[in-house]
Amino acid sequence: MTDPLSHTHIIALDAADPLRPFRNDFLIPRHKHNDQVYFCGNSLGLQPKGARGYINEVLDKWANEAVEGHFTGSAQWMTYHELVREPLARLVGAQPLEVVAMNTLTANLHLMMVSFYRPTTERPAILMEAGAFPSDRHAMESQIRFHGFDPATDLIEVEPDQQEGTFSMAAIERAIAEHGPRLALVLWPGIQYRTGQAFDLAEIARLGHAQGAVVGVDLAHAVGNLPLRLHDSGVDFAVWCHYKYLNSGPGAVAGCFVHARHAQTDRPRFAGWWGHEKNTRFRMGPEFVPTPGAEGWQLSNPPILGLAPLRASLELFDKAGGMEAVRTKSLKLTGLLEALIRARLADVLQIVTPVDPAQRGAQLSLRVAGGRDRGRELFEYLMSVGVVGDWREPDVIRISPAPLYNRYMDVHRFVEEVETWRGF
Repeated sequence: MTDPLSHTHIIALDAADPLRPFRNDFLIPRHKHNDQVYFCGNSLGLQPKGARGYINEVLDKWANEAVEGHFTGSAQWMTYHELVREPLARLVGAQPLEVVAMNTLTANLHLMMVSFYRPTTERPAILMEAGAFPSDRHAMESQIRFHGFDPATDLIEVEPDQQEGTFSMAAIERAIAEHGPRLALVLWPGIQYRTGQAFDLAEIARLGHAQGAVVGVDLAHAVGNLPLRLHDSGVDFAVWCHYKYLNSGPGAVAGCFVHARHAQTDRPRFAGWWGHEKNTRFRMGPEFVPTPGAEGWQLSNPPILGLAPLRASLELFDKAGGMEAVRTKSLKLTGLLEALIRARLADVLQIVTPVDPAQRGAQLSLRVAGGRDRGRELFEYLMSVGVVGDWREPDVIRISPAPLYNRYMDVHRFVEEVETWRGF
């Protein structure tokens, strides 16, 4: 039988890959005379070739129609954000009224906390993971202070209880139970950005709700990476960005989910005119009447040029067969990376990300034997030969094979380059 880790077998995997043609739908940066081996889609995804066409469509409409572009054609600007609503709902496992593309991730997080973090003297606390992405922590700390409470006592950070800084569900459950009577909000990531650990969102929602808390999730590293079932999970809200696995460009318009049970909510919110029901929006009345669902949290009219690349990306995911097809390849691609590291680089690389594929997405977080300086040395060597991952302090190299544009041979190339560096 063919060795499943052999060069021959890896060539065969690429030849048989049903998603192989999608690589041609992306612009791959060059390194000297060859394409980069790009594993940084967890930070910034590659540009879909279709993005330019949609951006030019908007520019041409602006040039030729000016203000009338709001009202003409199937891609009119008045309803442009609705063009991504249904494909986005399919991608995250939601009802169309539960999702909206708007703002940026941290702005959306603040807007959601205005409505869903309603602290009282008895329940002032937010529970989060220790080591969260700094922007999330900044947002939560500032919200606690804004409401007159003290982050020193009311921002509860759950410490990891497993090797390599990962969390058991038992630790999360204990923390929610211990602090339950004080919890106003549980805010947890879909995937922890540094370790790459994925979490059972439905179980976290169940645990938080059982204690009377609201549950929100940050899906920055999960959207376009894992199959999500946000409606069925029961979380109250979710926020995410589109510039990572959703390939929508630097600083792309972000996404937001509000569960359907809050569609007609009277919760307080920061309001803006684009969140007003569209049938009466242009009557310009003083009373705010929110659009039912997530669109009711919109503030200003959407940035059309920013939404255009998202249209191109979502079309590719639909064409590929949705997240189930993407995940099927991702399991094989990241599984091959893990197997090759364990077989050929165990003396060099330590895998931080959980072994269980159900507890991770595309990303493997790696530590290099010999400490931080040795890790930086390897990272800089890989960049010098056109193998692009990213570095996260204090000592992690993140390698994230993206199924729509990475090949199995890319994974093999990464291993070969680490072996070359080791031999120096």
